[in-house]
Amino acid sequence: MAPAEPNSSGGAAATKDPAPVKVPSKDPKKKDDKKDEDLSEEDLALKQQLELYVERVQDPDPGLQKVALESMRQEIRMATSSMTSVPKPLKFLRPHYGTLQAHYENMVDSDLKKLLADILSVLALTMSPEGERESLKYRLLGSDGDIGSWGHEYVRNLAGEISQEYAKRQSEEGPIDDLMDLVVQIVAFHMKHNAEPEAVDLLMEVEDLDLLVEHVDSTNYKRTCLYLTSSAKYLPGPDDMLVLDIAHSIYMKFNEYPRALQIALYLDNFQYVKELFKICKDRQKRQQFCFILARHGVPFELDDETFPEDEEREAFQDIINNNKLNEGYLTLARDIEVMEPKSPEDIYKAHLLDGRGSGGSAVDSARQNLAATFVNAFVNAGFGQDKLMTVPSEVSSGGSSSSWLFKNKEHGKASAAASLGMILLWDVDSGLAQLDKYFHSTDTHVVAGALLGVGIVNCNVQNECDPALALLAEYVDKDDSAIKIGAIMGLGLAYAGAQNEHVRVLLMQILGDGKSSLDVIAFTAISLGLVFVGSCNEDIAQAIIIALMDRSEAELGDPLARFLPLGLGLLYLGKQDSVEATAEVSKTFNEKIRKHCDMTLLACAYAGTGNVLKVQHFLGQCAQHLDKGEAYQGQAVLGIAMVAMAEDLGLEMAIRSLEHLLQYGEQNIRRAVPLALGLLCISNPKVNVMDTLSRLSHDADSEVAMAAIISLGLIGSGTNNARIAGMLRNLSSYYYKDASLLFCVRIAQGLVHLGKGLLTLSPYHSERSLLSPTALAGLGVMLHACLGMKAIILGEISLCSIFPYTGHAAKNVDDSRRKPETSVSTGSCGSSS
Repeated sequence: MAPAEPNSSGGAAATKDPAPVKVPSKDPKKKDDKKDEDLSEEDLALKQQLELYVERVQDPDPGLQKVALESMRQEIRMATSSMTSVPKPLKFLRPHYGTLQAHYENMVDSDLKKLLADILSVLALTMSPEGERESLKYRLLGSDGDIGSWGHEYVRNLAGEISQEYAKRQSEEGPIDDLMDLVVQIVAFHMKHNAEPEAVDLLMEVEDLDLLVEHVDSTNYKRTCLYLTSSAKYLPGPDDMLVLDIAHSIYMKFNEYPRALQIALYLDNFQYVKELFKICKDRQKRQQFCFILARHGVPFELDDETFPEDEEREAFQDIINNNKLNEGYLTLARDIEVMEPKSPEDIYKAHLLDGRGSGGSAVDSARQNLAATFVNAFVNAGFGQDKLMTVPSEVSSGGSSSSWLFKNKEHGKASAAASLGMILLWDVDSGLAQLDKYFHSTDTHVVAGALLGVGIVNCNVQNECDPALALLAEYVDKDDSAIKIGAIMGLGLAYAGAQNEHVRVLLMQILGDGKSSLDVIAFTAISLGLVFVGSCNEDIAQAIIIALMDRSEAELGDPLARFLPLGLGLLYLGKQDSVEATAEVSKTFNEKIRKHCDMTLLACAYAGTGNVLKVQHFLGQCAQHLDKGEAYQGQAVLGIAMVAMAEDLGLEMAIRSLEHLLQYGEQNIRRAVPLALGLLCISNPKVNVMDTLSRLSHDADSEVAMAAIISLGLIGSGTNNARIAGMLRNLSSYYYKDASLLFCVRIAQGLVHLGKGLLTLSPYHSERSLLSPTALAGLGVMLHACLGMKAIILGEISLCSIFPYTGHAAKNVDDSRRKPETSVSTGSCGSSS
């Protein structure tokens, strides 16, 4: 306390003493001195050196100026070659930036002035005011030296400023040649230094992606194309197509033909596919192309010019037409020892349930047998043998199939006969032979089922003899509506995606017949939509529109009437803007169907595109509170799933949005949400979605519960997922007294064990890069049918007509198409939808 005594006599003075102590701290000179004291000897020497260079740059002697500028450039280059923080030369030169700018303006044009401009361009990296683009300004005024010598961060900053300047000049219609010269240098630098995404982004900004093809090489083309194809999903049209076109050019340049084919199919450009076959002469690669085309499910004819040898051409055409698909599928099944047929009881596993055991005592036997028919068909799909419908070899004749057939009633018989087509899937010769006996039946439902079975057997298999058309054509004009619908849907399934003109002529006659009933017209529209999926066929669109306008108001209120807009939508599946004219016409429809049509057309046209604006539009429709009679919001909910299923990020966001709709949406929205979740995660059982559906399967509203149960089957389809199988077993015990819900549980159980785990319902293939239009069309039909759960799925319509099947088994073949000796692992291989 003693040192304080001298000031104690003057209290006022004591209080004022601290003020003069603080003043010197605000003095800039002393502050700078303090900063200098904090610097190490090396940094202080560098700072003094740079300040000396700044003074010498302003010297009138050009010789001194040149030495100073060269030395300053050397210091900056050494510091900016790799930047983890602001380099010291830039930090020390910050106070002199204005001085150097002023001196630059006073200099006469010379090489020294350009050299100073280069230095100012780098200094502007950290010192120029935001939005002024001074770094670019001085770069354009400077020398034409190596742009990369100043470091990656400088080049990246320059690229950003070029993007802004390019947009400004484009709006003012100014020249851009000087900018493009810089762009070429920057792109070359980025491609050389593994910064392909930055090069692609810059070229997208300046709208000159063609430059990319010149700068890719064998070391970076894969990364470049991966970025291009990934970014295309988030770009608006037509930019997305342009980006993919560039990726295709790069793949072709480096002989990466399978990838080029995938992009050609995504672009729906069959000219590219033809060029690919002409350019590539490797037999094994050509064979691979054929398998990809077959998997995609689009018709493609090989010509004599590409394949001059008839034998080779026919062999490859057989692959594209899937004529050997069943053979390869059964080979795989034998290899992994799953040929043994399974019965529905093997799937139900009722012995594992506690208490309410078999869960079937209270259910009417006809409904129970119908469920068993479907489970049996799903599980033994494509295997050619089962324990209910196919006659065992040791039984001579008239064996088990007839007895099981007549354990069903009416439409149950149709389903049982059609299920034989599912069991013999893709085996055209054997399938038609076994179905033939049912054509002579006096029971119209059996004949209708057999006709449908013909379509299922031929699904996704193209045969030059056209046996399906020959068999089904004569039944299309029959008076009985069940037989007529069986033949119509048989044609739709047999020629899905084939765009067969004979089928078009045949079915359009029915569509134009004013005497046809609504159910016949509805299924005709669906069949035409399946056969001409994504074709934008104006004649068919016009015919469906006229058929819609001719329906009475009472008919338009029928759930089956919704199939007419769906058939129209399938014509534009994935074609985006091409649907606009038809969408405008749909606004003139009767108000009962107008909104249904609008939602369905948009959902189909933008399916698999990931278009955010359309998802927002559908969410907006779901947010409206409607009168009880209106139900078009179900189509809007499905639309969200159909559009957002394209890529993982959009898919996750859609799942979140659907969770909100469950909480706040109207009842008709809640009934559609489980189906949308089922589509988003089809054959891909995500745990969070599985839990949501499990919760909804106990919902108080029976239609919500039914949709959730069916969707549990969809997300687990072909996976043999043990957790879902367990959930469904418990549900079969829980709903053992409710025939309708138990029926849905059985269907879901069959789907989970689809093809004994060798099939999948996912429409995506080739690492999720391609979407099969026929597969998505089949799913769309089934899900729209499920919106009318009680009227359609549980009504008098054969469920087999709602599950259109296409698909493939995974095959491993060598050059001569024989199966090589290799080990394989099981999983979801292929597609059935």
